[in-house]
Amino acid sequence: MAQASEHRSQAPSPEDGRALQAVRGLAPEHLNRLLAAALEGTGPALLPVPDGTPDSRTAELLTAMRPSSLRTPEGVTALDGGVAADPGTALVVTTSGSTGRPKGVELSADALRASALASVARIGARPGDTWLCVLPAGHISGIQVMMRALVTGTGAVHAAFDTDSLMESARRLRPHVSLVPTQLRRLLAAGADLSVFGTILLGGAAAEPALLAAARAAGGRVVTTYGMSETCGGCVYDGFPLDGTRVRIAGSATGGSGRVLLSGPTLLTGYRLPPGAAVEDTWAADGDEAGLALDGAGRRWLHTNDLGRVDAEGRLHILGRMDEVVNTGGHKVVPGQVNAIVSEHPAVAESVVVGRPDTEWGERVTAVVVPVDPEDPPTLEGLRDRVRDRLPSYAAPRELDLRPALPMLASGKPDLVALRRPAG
Repeated sequence: MAQASEHRSQAPSPEDGRALQAVRGLAPEHLNRLLAAALEGTGPALLPVPDGTPDSRTAELLTAMRPSSLRTPEGVTALDGGVAADPGTALVVTTSGSTGRPKGVELSADALRASALASVARIGARPGDTWLCVLPAGHISGIQVMMRALVTGTGAVHAAFDTDSLMESARRLRPHVSLVPTQLRRLLAAGADLSVFGTILLGGAAAEPALLAAARAAGGRVVTTYGMSETCGGCVYDGFPLDGTRVRIAGSATGGSGRVLLSGPTLLTGYRLPPGAAVEDTWAADGDEAGLALDGAGRRWLHTNDLGRVDAEGRLHILGRMDEVVNTGGHKVVPGQVNAIVSEHPAVAESVVVGRPDTEWGERVTAVVVPVDPEDPPTLEGLRDRVRDRLPSYAAPRELDLRPALPMLASGKPDLVALRRPAG
């Protein structure tokens, strides 16, 4: 792919852009109305501040993203130094790279609609169907539930995740729902009849085959999703791209592994960067870095940080993240491949594999495990044997960290930063 020689600046000037309003602490229903106005162009572009964000982090986000106003339950406050968003932008979702510095993903109304319409078409959702949102409204996962409801002519029904109340609502509404694997595990542990859901879209983290099998045995119509903020959320369902989305593996023939590249109508407009950040850092150089790039035909591609392969049937398999590869004793280990084996152990309820600092090996492969029975957990040697049966011996975990629960982010993903810290 050719590197783009020209691209838009960090943000347009106020004269040719669109006002950006940060929103914090609003009821999901209020945010839903503001989102609808942003899509129609009758309201400002929105910058959601996820619930639970500390005041200090909120101040950092506002400084970096430079919205012109902040809306809270108390009203709207004008902010100094606001910089307009791209004229077509409806939503800015903040992410943090390896440095922890926030950057914004600018999503257009057209991209958001394209994503939602392709999603509902793939699962066969009908106009008037109910969408139940139990994911954070300030994250792309929750926003997409609202988007799917909007394009099918309804409004999302919001609820906190509680197994009893959720199942009561599901029996009454027969809704479609988006969940993360931890939520699905909790429903199964409660003995839920998953047939009361129209569709269960499962994303946010990898789902082991045993979880999917158990959910489908409990009556669930489960569809796995893969995507990110830069693609308006899920753009690959059950391994196959949604209509309009293209998937490629950088530098690989069919069946080979490499960096996952994505293209299509759901891609971000661009990145909104903090003052002083280099715009060039968001453009991929010769396919070797994450970011946006143009191919020889002028088509935009997102170079993700994910490793994957596409099989002969065209199904995408995600192997793990490139920035999570563990370098142990000079060998590179993909944690996702190891975790897929660890999670199949019958004594493992949940697991994550990470690299932790090691004075001898540089990094050691560590399995963080929530056992099915705390009184009878898996052993390190048992897990090592299972991994060595299918992967080189250097990929086998050298440490087993047993936990009562995995630390989670507000988005429902495991907190990998916390898990990489040495135990104790």
